[in-house]
Amino acid sequence: MQQPQADNKIEEEHLLNFVVNSLEKELAVDLGEDVKVSTETLYEVLAGASAGGTSINHVCETTDDSPHANTVRGYLTDQFDLDTVEAVGDMLLQRDALETLPDRPVEVVVDLHLDPYYGDEDETEALYFSQAKRGTTAFHAYATLYARVRNKRYTLAVRQLVDGETTSDVLAEFLELLDGLDLAVKAVYLDRGFYNSTCLSLLYAHNYAYVMPIVKWGEAIQEELNRGWSREIEHDLAGKVTFPVFIDCVYQQGRYDEHGVARHGYAADAPFIDTPRDAREHYSKRFGIESSYRLAKQSLAFTSSQDAGLRLVMFIVSLLLQNSWRYLHWQYVAAPRRGGRRLWKWPFREFCEMVLRAAWTALGVRRAVPANQPLDDRFFR
Repeated sequence: MQQPQADNKIEEEHLLNFVVNSLEKELAVDLGEDVKVSTETLYEVLAGASAGGTSINHVCETTDDSPHANTVRGYLTDQFDLDTVEAVGDMLLQRDALETLPDRPVEVVVDLHLDPYYGDEDETEALYFSQAKRGTTAFHAYATLYARVRNKRYTLAVRQLVDGETTSDVLAEFLELLDGLDLAVKAVYLDRGFYNSTCLSLLYAHNYAYVMPIVKWGEAIQEELNRGWSREIEHDLAGKVTFPVFIDCVYQQGRYDEHGVARHGYAADAPFIDTPRDAREHYSKRFGIESSYRLAKQSLAFTSSQDAGLRLVMFIVSLLLQNSWRYLHWQYVAAPRRGGRRLWKWPFREFCEMVLRAAWTALGVRRAVPANQPLDDRFFR
């Protein structure tokens, strides 16, 4: 059936304007007097680099009206340190996302992403050190808080972990933020990086239902996970907190060339979880939708900069592009109708391509290169 014609339309330049205006409102840049470059131009370059999954250098080198890449990086680095970006990043991400969330309770997810770092640790700011992974113990670590609605993720906050910080420090900030939002929370889903006694105590102190996979720390829990069938037990972690653990057992039946019984434990305290199967199925939804990090890779500008503030700005912009796409798709593109909105097919990749083309147009993309001899007939038709 043919889609009905809409009365209005969103063009590429409107998408770029929406992203740039959002950045300018929350991340104002003080350029001083007698400066030729504008904040708008800086953010057009940054938006183009993010939407194209490329670097500031590439955007500046392939457009005629862009400032030099060093100028763009210089202003952004001078203006934004790590604390400044974190302070305003939440407002930037929440501004339109909160408007889209429903009145009913929503599921909230806390993720920890460790991006391996292989360079000189003494020359790079804001590294986080953890157990060895992919041949290194040094990482750029980002924790995100997002609401999950209708199989979509709306990022509400992001933090960069640095050496000396713990996941419980970040979780404490996120739970305080949730307490301050006009948002009903059904449950908090956390990855195994938050499995420790302090994080569990924080969840109880803030009175949030939760689900997270357990880590096999200690002989007691290892023994429980090596015997028996699906069941619920009480587990004591470090003598500080006692909580329910649902042990779910399934036959692998050759999946991933594995056989026998797979046993997985979930720390879960939520009114809608009564059985181990409930814990597994509810937690599995966390992986059954688009990953915010996988999409972030599509819209993350490349950089070799060691400045933590600039790297975090780029990561936030990649998340902002996702939030903007979902907000615009639901609020403006989806057609209202009885029984729910009709979603127009508009993939995130296409959204990014439209923003990139608009940035190229605004910045004067290079459309010709010098030729050292006249062109023959093969170049004409």
